[in-house]
Amino acid sequence: MLVNRVGDIGLVLGMFAIFKEFGSLEFSTVFSTVNEVSQPNSIALICILLLIGAVGKSAQLGLHT
Repeated sequence: MLVNRVGDIGLVLGMFAIFKEFGSLEFSTVFSTVNEVSQPNSIALICILLLIGAVGKSAQLGLHT
């Protein structure tokens, strides 16, 4: 149960970061404006948060029980 919550938090924080950076969660909007990102580090943060979400939700290495 705890592992699943870690995945939920990572996924939600990643989605919030995408919305804050791009103003939308739609693939077409995000992919068309990705070259106009003000801070390249925000893309890395988004990727890490989404990775944490995927690893936690599927209980992969590091977050398996």
